[in-house]
Amino acid sequence: MAAPPARADADPSPTSPPTARDPPGRQAEKSETACEDRNAESLDRLLPPVGTGHSPRKRTTSQCKSEPPLLRTSKRTIYTAGRPPWYNEHGTQSKEAFAIGLGGGSASGKTTVARMIIEALDVPWVVLLSMDSFYKVLTEQQQEQAAHNNFNFDHPDAFDFDLIISTLKKLKQGKSVKKTLYGANVIIFEGIMAFADKTLLELLDMKIFVDTDSDIRLVRRLRRDISERGRDIEGVIKQYNKFVKPSFDQYIQPTMRLADIVVPRGSGNTVAIDLIVQHVHSQLEERKLRWDMAALASAHQCHPLPRTLSVLKSTPQVRGMHTIIRDKETSRDEFIFYSKRLMRLLIEHALSFLPFQDCVVRTPQGQDYAGKCYAGKQITGVSILRAGETMEPALRAVCKDVRIGTILIQTNQLTGEPELHYLRLPKDISDDHVILMDCTVSTGAAAMMAVRVLLDHDVPEDKIFLLSLLMAEMGVHSVAYAFPRVRIITTAVDKRVNDLFRIIPGIGNFGDRYFGTDAVPDGSDEEEVAYTG
Repeated sequence: MAAPPARADADPSPTSPPTARDPPGRQAEKSETACEDRNAESLDRLLPPVGTGHSPRKRTTSQCKSEPPLLRTSKRTIYTAGRPPWYNEHGTQSKEAFAIGLGGGSASGKTTVARMIIEALDVPWVVLLSMDSFYKVLTEQQQEQAAHNNFNFDHPDAFDFDLIISTLKKLKQGKSVKKTLYGANVIIFEGIMAFADKTLLELLDMKIFVDTDSDIRLVRRLRRDISERGRDIEGVIKQYNKFVKPSFDQYIQPTMRLADIVVPRGSGNTVAIDLIVQHVHSQLEERKLRWDMAALASAHQCHPLPRTLSVLKSTPQVRGMHTIIRDKETSRDEFIFYSKRLMRLLIEHALSFLPFQDCVVRTPQGQDYAGKCYAGKQITGVSILRAGETMEPALRAVCKDVRIGTILIQTNQLTGEPELHYLRLPKDISDDHVILMDCTVSTGAAAMMAVRVLLDHDVPEDKIFLLSLLMAEMGVHSVAYAFPRVRIITTAVDKRVNDLFRIIPGIGNFGDRYFGTDAVPDGSDEEEVAYTG
């Protein structure tokens, strides 16, 4: 499953809970309770209620999810099983997401089979993409035909295959789609015409056809449309005989020969589903990336610091503030006060690297003044939780109406790898200069993951500024090696990390010292471990 949601000025990320569809349009995110027999159901969602006007149908994408380990609130979903790295030490995705195609007739139980596969896989970060979300927008005439059961939604021409292919390509490459779908390790694409296009077939790593008896499919449609939708039996049978059955015989059933696996009886065939799950697990294991942190640490030893690094000038004032916040005897109030001062200086220093252009203004004395003005669209701040959010007030103090996003990255204590747990980014972030904030960067693993997330949301690499109060040389090199055009800005760089990848001499656990939370028993700087900074 994908990563947690965005609200307010932010777009929902992959982990936002899907919302139910609103007739007659089709909403972008679909609830899991609405997954059952979605192919057939969605056709009737297009039909306007009797006696109302016809609203144009919206072209959207959809998402359906299983129930992985998570914490839910009214507005947020936080996954306790994070997404491990989907890229290598170069910062590039080395393996595409595994794409499963599910085809079959209307009401054959494709979505139910998909849900069973997701539940049996027991992995988060799975996206279920429904072909129902890719119907072409209906003209007024077509809407009128649909209202009288005279439009064929079961014909290949009813679908926008170009949009389907571009969406699936982006998801496989780890890119975000319409800011609502992102972060798929496994993609399940289901629809009646899932195998009807040659280019689409080439994107599918595994093709499954759900074969259900035609009488059962008809009974399902009758029961659903009559009892749940209040439609009359004559209209349902008319639509089935005129469009659904002929289209199945001509376009859908012949694609069964293209499938790698045929599942008779749909969701009742648990043996077939178990075999499918075993195969997907083996494929995921082959595609898994394993980070060697020790190798990463030694890869850039003795190399000069990159030119993309800018360190705040170490004036006596800056040196004095570092002395105070590094001192373990410093009180929490003093630590917060001088940390905030350093953050403000760091933010002001970082803003000097933004693009500016010449401009002329008229002074109150009636004279022209040749000055400079910001040449970009807007500035967005993104904090890496939890320590990074302490830098948000300093950014807001100097950037009026700045938008803020958040990313939660934690280290898996068993694998030592960073994992993405939560994501909330503002709308249209790809047009902005993004200030990425984390208070300490040790190995650079969390910073690399955060940069990768921004790149996946189409933020240009040269528009990303990574800001940190303190960095280790290892973290600087790791980020610069993977993303050579990202600007790295800090107030100080310490030369080494210890065997536990903590910055030496360091600053301790910044989050614990700032928020006044308890440190781990050995007094170690847990945050640098927790976030692999």
